[in-house]
Amino acid sequence: MSDLVKVALDAMGGDYAPAEVVKGAVEAITLQENIFVFLVGKQESIENELKKYTYDENRIQVVHAPDVITNEEAPVMAIRKKKESSIVVAMNLVKNGQADAFVSAGSTGAILVGGQLIAGRIKGIDRAPLAPLIPTNNGVSLLVDCGANVDARASHLLQFAQMGSIYMENVVGVSNPRVAIVNIGAEEEKGNLLVKEAFPMLKNCKNINFIGSIEAREIPYGKADVIVCEAFVGNVILKLYEGLAVALLSKVKTGFRSNIFSMLGGMLAKSGLKKTLKQFDASQYGGAPMLGLNGLVVKTHGSATSNEVKNSIIQCSLFKTQNINEKIKENILLEDNE
Repeated sequence: MSDLVKVALDAMGGDYAPAEVVKGAVEAITLQENIFVFLVGKQESIENELKKYTYDENRIQVVHAPDVITNEEAPVMAIRKKKESSIVVAMNLVKNGQADAFVSAGSTGAILVGGQLIAGRIKGIDRAPLAPLIPTNNGVSLLVDCGANVDARASHLLQFAQMGSIYMENVVGVSNPRVAIVNIGAEEEKGNLLVKEAFPMLKNCKNINFIGSIEAREIPYGKADVIVCEAFVGNVILKLYEGLAVALLSKVKTGFRSNIFSMLGGMLAKSGLKKTLKQFDASQYGGAPMLGLNGLVVKTHGSATSNEVKNSIIQCSLFKTQNINEKIKENILLEDNE
């Protein structure tokens, strides 16, 4: 078991828990032999779901947690009071070294708070950003931060860029990833106070490939591999990205159904369109990791199905086998000492 990547999975988090979460866990261990999953939550509910599948019982263990933290609860209070919740019990498995990573589709606030308070930050990391992969014309880009630090400082953005570069190079496989800061123009003198302060810090950082500013309209074209911003801006970008994708898809479907000729055209175009749309399906890339923590914390969409859960678990395997935390420690300390 020492060679296995051990993932603590919140079986009660998300709109389709525990059914889709359990299914995703079974799919993950079936696909990759180096993964072990702790399914954390209400034991009876989890075991009822597991009965539906044939799987390697030596690589899934149910850990009972009778409580659930809901989206309506105050995150800090819930983490402190609900010690037997699936989120807290699963995160403590990471804290105590029993698991390498934590995955949940549950309350974003509770996951962010739990990541900071339970898992804890790597020494030298000031803030742990939430960093989802977003689809672009050229593959994917890492948006960092998208929800964890709405009042970040320039020094935080510098660390976001460093950690994001390490993640893209070692987990996604992008050589010398291009880093850009979100701005309202390409000129160096543009931007608010935070951007103006962060820009020269990023420009002078020796261990990232900083290419300057990126405007929001350039993001879908893949102009940068790592997109740096504070969480307020990042969350707006992410939500607009997701909402626009759904709206456009709805319009395309409506157009194809408008008359008999468009329906015939839709049938002819279906195969190619399906392949194209799959490239913009964010669920295939897994969830959003919180970078800079002791262990790995991954937040998946609340509406995550088994496919996203499976990919998030596999994502944890890559994170662990590529020694991302060790590389973050080495690079942050190196930059601080120069």
